[in-house]
Amino acid sequence: MHFIVQHSTLYRYSVPVVLAPHLLRLTPRSLGTRLYSRSLLIHPQPVSQYDDVDELGNAVTRVTFTGSPSAELRIESRFELDTYAVAPPSISAPGGLPPLPWPASVHDGLGAYRAIGSEDAAVEGFARALASEVGQQPLAFLDRLCRALYERTDRQIRHTGDAQSAAETLATRRGACRDLTVLFLAAARSLGFAARFCSGYQAAAQTPDGQRYLHAWPEVFVPGAGWYGWDPTHGIAAGEGHVALCAAPAQTATMPVTGGYYFGDTITATLDFEVRIATS
Repeated sequence: MHFIVQHSTLYRYSVPVVLAPHLLRLTPRSLGTRLYSRSLLIHPQPVSQYDDVDELGNAVTRVTFTGSPSAELRIESRFELDTYAVAPPSISAPGGLPPLPWPASVHDGLGAYRAIGSEDAAVEGFARALASEVGQQPLAFLDRLCRALYERTDRQIRHTGDAQSAAETLATRRGACRDLTVLFLAAARSLGFAARFCSGYQAAAQTPDGQRYLHAWPEVFVPGAGWYGWDPTHGIAAGEGHVALCAAPAQTATMPVTGGYYFGDTITATLDFEVRIATS
């Protein structure tokens, strides 16, 4: 699938501020894509700007600014690429994967992606019930979990705020893509999977207000196959209709722009953004 993505971000400050260093997560992941062009325009112009790789393997851009005050920060990201279909997980190990639940492993280097946080009995019970429906089969469970969240949740747009807790989304049956992602992660981790929060763009344009937004979906590590994504917001596996920017154990490490400014405590800031996506 061919993507052209334009993502504009504008921060306005109530009084001019001195901008601190910023970290931008706006570079598409190379796996499963062929990049044709990419541009990143920033105002005020940074004194330094360089591409880097963070500790989780994500491509990032680090920028620093002069000491001159500015009343706004504008970031214009644009790229054009092709994505390729991702084959379903194929397990080559004899006998396939063991039935769920899996014991926690401390030797595979994925411990950070298994951390559940605040454990919730209702979320674990939900996950175990779905696993029972599919005979404790790991890949069938992930497909069933994706479809169950799609069918049972009133999916909404929420412009601001962190993701809800998994327990809240399960109880209310309402949430944005990031909320469904957090619930999927918690359910999968409760049965022993390593899983991560992925942020990027998706081709489907069905939003209640007709606008385009950043999208979130979970990725799960399948032993013997690698990382694979599911999209409970749409009830499908993540594939050529998805463009990933970054992935991390939690949402907080996937924000597209992080940084700050130097001044007093009386400053207020507003955020405006626009995402345009053309596909073919």
